[in-house]
Amino acid sequence: MSDSQQFPVAAHALAYLAHKGADAPERAVSSTLLAASMPTNPVVVRRVTAQLARAGLIATRAGAAGGAWLLKPADRITLDEVLRAVDGCAHLGKPPPGARGCPVGERIPRQVAKAIGLADAAAQARLGQITVADLLEETA
Repeated sequence: MSDSQQFPVAAHALAYLAHKGADAPERAVSSTLLAASMPTNPVVVRRVTAQLARAGLIATRAGAAGGAWLLKPADRITLDEVLRAVDGCAHLGKPPPGARGCPVGERIPRQVAKAIGLADAAAQARLGQITVADLLEETA
């Protein structure tokens, strides 16, 4: 799965877990059920939930009675945490190297990289104000 799809899948999975009240092992939601909600393949969901588990946002258990559950309340999980959990960024791209000897080509890649960095920081700051619980609100 491309990096750009990991964040939406992760946010969706967390919102679904919150919606289902999956906050303990006995209320775990299977990757098959999570995948059906998106819809995507359960393998895709398991890859993303593994990242969320490494970040300490959820726990998972393998097997027939397995699944995922939240380790924190949905109103305490911000979307910037989710983005970091899947090693995401704004995905605005990376400037190509400039041509040596060209006055524009030597400067523009550095300037574009700065602009991308500023946009990424702004996106991350805004995502820090939105929680997984907010995603479940009709007016969000």
